[in-house]
Amino acid sequence: MQVFHTTDRLTLRRFTVADEDNLFELNSDPEVMRYLYGGKPTHREAVRTRIIPTFLGYYERFEGLGFWAAEETATGQFLGWFHFRPPLPDADSPPGWDEDGVAELGYRLRRSAWGKGYATEGSRALIAKGFTEFGVQRVVAETVADNWGSRRVLEKSGLIQVATLAGTAPDPAGGTENSAVIYELSRSGWEVLAR
Repeated sequence: MQVFHTTDRLTLRRFTVADEDNLFELNSDPEVMRYLYGGKPTHREAVRTRIIPTFLGYYERFEGLGFWAAEETATGQFLGWFHFRPPLPDADSPPGWDEDGVAELGYRLRRSAWGKGYATEGSRALIAKGFTEFGVQRVVAETVADNWGSRRVLEKSGLIQVATLAGTAPDPAGGTENSAVIYELSRSGWEVLAR
């Protein structure tokens, strides 16, 4: 196991091909996937041939950026993952997401890990590591406007909502219209919070 970072309760490590079952189980929970693809599960074949190779590819291309398996340190139980990666710009991306020094924060955790502060703990750790060790200048994150749990995590991690993009996120009920909200935190803003 190649550990990337530890916190009081979490171990963040690199993914391996042996994580296929962990990812398949995580992506099979309709509540975990509620704000992603309307709750539809990810097929095992996609986990094996698309998701794991994508995760592993980050370790070869970027130092300190990528997808990190999250385990409870005390038990070794797989809780989910965090990403701290270069943003993936597309037609709906706000201006500035393709700048150097920008990292996108995201996470997906099992329901059993919800409400225990793991998402905030892991997010804060990655933000601090990005600013202090990897030259990140700005952290950005995007979530569905109706995903209040995720929005609270971003706010508790120091990010501030800077934009709403109407009609750009999948509707949790399976439709196509919902708003996405954009959050960000600058290095200087983080330095003020860290004092």
